Amino acid sequence: MKRSIIGALFTAVACVMLCAGCESGTDASNVVNSKNDTAGSEAKIEAGFEQTKDDITVTLTTDKDSYEAGEVVHYELTITNNNPDYTINGKKFNYTNKGLVPESDASMPDTFDTLRSGSSITLKGSLIGGNSGSPGVSSGASEQDVVNFRPYVEINYGGEEAMVRCVLNLKLVMVVQQFGGNAMTNKTACCHDPSIFKDKDGTYYIFGTHISASSTKDLFDWTELNDEFKAALSKETRDQIRQWNKDNTVDWNSYLWAPDIIYSEEMGKYLIYLSANGDDWKSNIVLLTADEVMGPYEYAGSIVYGGFDETNYTETDVPKVLGEGELPERYLINGVGNKKWGDKFPNCIDPCAFYDAEGNLWMTYGSWSGGIFMLELDEKTGLRDYSVSYETDKHSDAYFGKLIAGGNYVSGEGSYIQKIGDYYYLFISYGALQAKGGYNIRVFRSEKPDGPYVDEVGNTPFYDSYSMNFNHSCGIRLFGGYRWRSMSVGQVAQGHNSAFVDDDGKAYIVFHTRTTNGSEQHYVKVHQLFVNEDGWLVAAPYLTNGETLDEKGLDRSDIIGDYEVIIHRLNINYGEYEVNGVEHISLNEDGSVTGDYEGSWEAVDGTAYLRLTTSEDTYSGVALKMKIEGSSIDTTVFTCLGQKTQVTFWGSRQYE
Repeated sequence: MKRSIIGALFTAVACVMLCAGCESGTDASNVVNSKNDTAGSEAKIEAGFEQTKDDITVTLTTDKDSYEAGEVVHYELTITNNNPDYTINGKKFNYTNKGLVPESDASMPDTFDTLRSGSSITLKGSLIGGNSGSPGVSSGASEQDVVNFRPYVEINYGGEEAMVRCVLNLKLVMVVQQFGGNAMTNKTACCHDPSIFKDKDGTYYIFGTHISASSTKDLFDWTELNDEFKAALSKETRDQIRQWNKDNTVDWNSYLWAPDIIYSEEMGKYLIYLSANGDDWKSNIVLLTADEVMGPYEYAGSIVYGGFDETNYTETDVPKVLGEGELPERYLINGVGNKKWGDKFPNCIDPCAFYDAEGNLWMTYGSWSGGIFMLELDEKTGLRDYSVSYETDKHSDAYFGKLIAGGNYVSGEGSYIQKIGDYYYLFISYGALQAKGGYNIRVFRSEKPDGPYVDEVGNTPFYDSYSMNFNHSCGIRLFGGYRWRSMSVGQVAQGHNSAFVDDDGKAYIVFHTRTTNGSEQHYVKVHQLFVNEDGWLVAAPYLTNGETLDEKGLDRSDIIGDYEVIIHRLNINYGEYEVNGVEHISLNEDGSVTGDYEGSWEAVDGTAYLRLTTSEDTYSGVALKMKIEGSSIDTTVFTCLGQKTQVTFWGSRQYE
């Protein structure tokens, strides 16, 4: 369909207005508005009217166009659903009219059955001249919920102008693809803010907020290890973690956020960097070390502290970094006491520790408020490298390090940096994490680990003044709210990811997602990442399940065909669970693109690269074979990125 569909389940609402004359509710301006609907085609036919939108056709006809006074007007209202992806749910509807009344109690049917794809319903009614109330207003939801139709027929009745007019607001339900014996589901894990790690024996682990963990051998089926991870932190370790956050009174596990794990060859230790989040920005990031991936973990020290003032800064490493003496005035001007800390300085949460190509150890951290900062760490201890100093200026602070993104309370959290190919890619989650919060992952890249980072069109991730950036065009959004027909609910609020490059060179993104089912439940997904022809990341359209990109490309015959596609448009109403839904195109033998979008396509010989050009943009990406999510069925898919719009374009070839 050429629009997004809101919600997981839609019911149908149809309100029909049958009226004589062009009086209240049916004046000429209303008729013009009906005829100028943009999403569809319409045509006046003999004694009737036909309109098609989104492969749904509504026809309204009368048996003739002129009637004597007292004569019966016979009309037919036909609804035909040729949309392959959506069902129109039947529901009782209302008639309102002026000047015409039902011939009898049963002469105006007011229900219709559910219309599946390929089906049609015709309602036959009869009217006669008479007095009735003014036309009412159709019930139902907003324009975003429905497909609207306003067909009408102008007639002459007893020498007077009259009109038979319908107003239908049709709500839809997406048809969930059925796979029968080919159905396949994976065992998911409930792990918020997952940090991925592959151990020496080939087992993958994720560690997440509130001391959660899971493992897998194939990135598809997961085993939860929450109890084991909690048991790996002794009371002594917990007490040491709490030293700076001793004023925190919430449940112990609930204030420990977003652990990030790496392995240090030099130390021979597993290192977990963990956010200990307190009130009034009184947060810090601690380092825990262990000899085994599942612990036990011991407290090694704190990397950085936030929320300090003149009464307690000596409890931190601020004097060690800045020198003995009074606390610099800038930490009081933008302080905790006057509630201005976040105007300039970070909340010390959401760490990401990583080694660059030269073996140097770095850490990014921070969230919303003052932005996301970066520090260099000591490879021998895993702690802060106190030999490195930082300037204090617009994008740097002597204590907090180098600002690399965000600022001024603009959304942005869960930073993660991973080198893939020639570039370091910075991942950031914009929006609020709730299902209706607009959470989404953005990507920037740099040739250096500490930046500067930019997106495809040259935007930096800095915000030097406040902006509501949830649906902003700054930063490449890998995916937003979406729903394939293989999904019973939409995918929303994907975010706070990690990423890694496996031993075979495949790159993956690991994130948690919520859905449009009305709850805040979440689970982990893993999608493979690819680098397109222009050096930008694109994400596979389906959950990973053993697929491999053929670097020499697919045969042309494997690419030609009819596709379901999803364009990840930025401006969606996330507060109403809006998702980008399925549309249709064909990639034809002659290199043309037809269907809901028209243009051309090209496979780059000897590579997996694919280019699609439409009136909106040129999209660059790759084509490969994948299993349709929820099944064991292989099909051709593509994932591409718009060169001007930075919008992601996904396709999945239809199968019989």
